[in-house]
Amino acid sequence: MAKILLIEDSKTLAGALKTALELKGHEVHWVSDGREGFPAVKKYTPDIILLDLMLPHVSGYEICKAVKTDNGTWRIPVVIMSTLTKPEQKERAMEAGADHFIDKPYDLKATLAEIFRWLE
Repeated sequence: MAKILLIEDSKTLAGALKTALELKGHEVHWVSDGREGFPAVKKYTPDIILLDLMLPHVSGYEICKAVKTDNGTWRIPVVIMSTLTKPEQKERAMEAGADHFIDKPYDLKATLAEIFRWLE
């Protein structure tokens, strides 16, 4: 069982992904506001972070950079899940430290397979 932090402002997308992951036996914590993102990383010390880029108040880019520059969290894989899919947006996410990028809208089965690959 993995501890997963989902930082996503869409209640619909978060609910579907959270349910699917919990059905596989994982512990999922969900926050919907960018201000809660990095504090939640510190609080839950997840095995993986699933991160949207467009969030209220603090962007996913900023959260990713905070995770990857912190001595206590830099090893946690960050998987970006976003509709911001232009090459320069993906490049910016990778420069912020993202480990992987999944385009939205995503196929749930393929997305779960990718998440599980990172958890291995």
